[in-house]
Amino acid sequence: MSVETLSSKSRTALSEASSTTATTQKHGMRVNGKNWHAPKKAFRPTAGQTSYAQRKEQEQLKQAIKARERELKEEKEQERNRRIQAIKDRRNAKAEKERYEKMAEKMHKKVVERRKRREKRNKLLKS
Repeated sequence: MSVETLSSKSRTALSEASSTTATTQKHGMRVNGKNWHAPKKAFRPTAGQTSYAQRKEQEQLKQAIKARERELKEEKEQERNRRIQAIKDRRNAKAEKERYEKMAEKMHKKVVERRKRREKRNKLLKS
């Protein structure tokens, strides 16, 4: 039994080895002697060409990708502008509050309130 199993294993190993040598062809010496370079292949000028339909399909795909990238970029810019505007609004509100506090130190409370209302009306009229 052991002799038969060994012979069957050796037969499969030999068949595998012969199949691998058949698939990889061994080239001889290159004429110019540069054996470290890969062997050259035949020049096929039409090998990289694609059909008109394929090129149009690729172009449409690129345009769709660019449109999506542009959309994402605009979305990001809008978010950035929104954050910047929120910061500016907070700073303006703080400055206005400090200004009214300074006015309240010098003037009467009712006069300050009246000026606030008047300025608010003027802001609404201007905008």
